[in-house]
Order: sequence, then C-alpha cells, then structure tokens
Amino acid sequence: MDLFAEALDGALVVRVGEQRIDAAIAIQFKDRMREIAAQPAPRVVLDLSAVQFVDSSGLGAIVSVMKFLAPARKLELSGLTPNVQKVFHLTRMDTVFTIHAAFPEQKLQDAV
Repeated sequence: MDLFAEALDGALVVRVGEQRIDAAIAIQFKDRMREIAAQPAPRVVLDLSAVQFVDSSGLGAIVSVMKFLAPARKLELSGLTPNVQKVFHLTRMDTVFTIHAAFPEQKLQDAV
C-alpha cells in the first residue's frame, strides 16, 4: 500500500500511490491511514489523483478513516478522477466529504 504523507498548508496531505482502492487492499489502506493519521494535524487531505477505481470496499475504507478522525479532525478529499468522482456522486458521499479539485502540487518531502 503506497501512501505518502506531508504537512502542507496546515494540513496533513496523504497521497495515494495506487490505481485502485478495492476489496483486495481496503483493509491495508484503512490500517495504514490510521497509522499515518496519528500525526497531529487539524485537517487530513486524502489526495486521490492517482486512483482510477474505487469499489464499495474501498469507499467503506475511506468512510471508516473519516469516522476514525471525527469529531476532532476532518477528512477532506482532493484530485478525484472522473470514475472515482462518479462513485462519490452516485453514493451521495460527495455531500458528506469536502472535495477539492486539487491540492497544491509540491514535491513530497516526508514520505511515510
């Protein structure tokens, strides 16, 4: 599970380095996100710009991370590809998450 984190603009930005978040890696994703989210930051932004596919297990894992952070911190999303955006829209999860078109592109300095 390739996840890379950096502090940027007052947020912990976690970039997903996988093309899919599906049943095969959902548990790994959720566990790894919980480890990374232990770092103090008022906001956590999940950059999904490399992700081309999310199934129901992947969506459930993302929601689980959101619940893990709440209520003290928010999970925000950025860089949704068209297929991933469609999943969030069809499930109405786009009304639950704050979704950014993109987060500032900067070189990762602190890979986790």
